[in-house]
Amino acid sequence: MTLEKLQPAQSKDVHVYMPYYQGNKRNALPLAISLYRQGSLEGTRIIEGGESIPFVASWSVSSLPADLTRFRMQFDGNAELSYEITMANFEFVSYLIELLFSFKRSRLVDFSQAFYRKLLRLDD
Repeated sequence: MTLEKLQPAQSKDVHVYMPYYQGNKRNALPLAISLYRQGSLEGTRIIEGGESIPFVASWSVSSLPADLTRFRMQFDGNAELSYEITMANFEFVSYLIELLFSFKRSRLVDFSQAFYRKLLRLDD
């Protein structure tokens, strides 16, 4: 399914996440929860001054914001370019909200710089 065809999640699923977000993030939450429930996403990592790299991302799905999500990403269909990280669902959904905002602006499916820093453990 493409992001253009994404349908908002039901309000009962969204309400449990509401306390974790403020402002515009709350407006995007129904779509982000719907995307989260899909459990996977294909996109392209944009490289400034270089060639973009396709990726496939997948994650575990749970209904509670404080549960942990195991996230996996593989670049360019290459097993050696696979990364995995575990984080709280509400944190991961926040990254999906950022992805949706970015997609709305650029029409490109890619995670934020902050997400890649976390995935690659650059701030640890």
